[in-house]
Amino acid sequence: MNVLLWVVQVLLALLSIGGGAYKLLAYDQIAKMPQTAALPHSGWIALGVFEVVCGLLLIIPAARMIPIAATALAFESIALAVFYARYSTELTAQNPLVWVVVMAVMAAFIAFGRFSQKSTPGR
Repeated sequence: MNVLLWVVQVLLALLSIGGGAYKLLAYDQIAKMPQTAALPHSGWIALGVFEVVCGLLLIIPAARMIPIAATALAFESIALAVFYARYSTELTAQNPLVWVVVMAVMAAFIAFGRFSQKSTPGR
């Protein structure tokens, strides 16, 4: 189970860091989507920084923040899914709702797995 958690953690970290960097560096592309109008540029910058930091915490085991970072990413992804759901009409790879739902499921799996490992005696 530990190996599976690490594989999913690395995948989620890559998605999170990539998505956060996109929010930080490509706001002109984000601004073209109708679902981004509700958040100002500074809000997208804050989300980008948050995602990059959480992504880094997922792959730095010395930080011992993996379950907390995964939980935070799960809640952030669920919030973004609710935010995007108002504007999503089709299930395609270009639809951001698809990506945040996948990230939320991955983050919840990691959080559950890591918190349950912490509560198991002898680990």
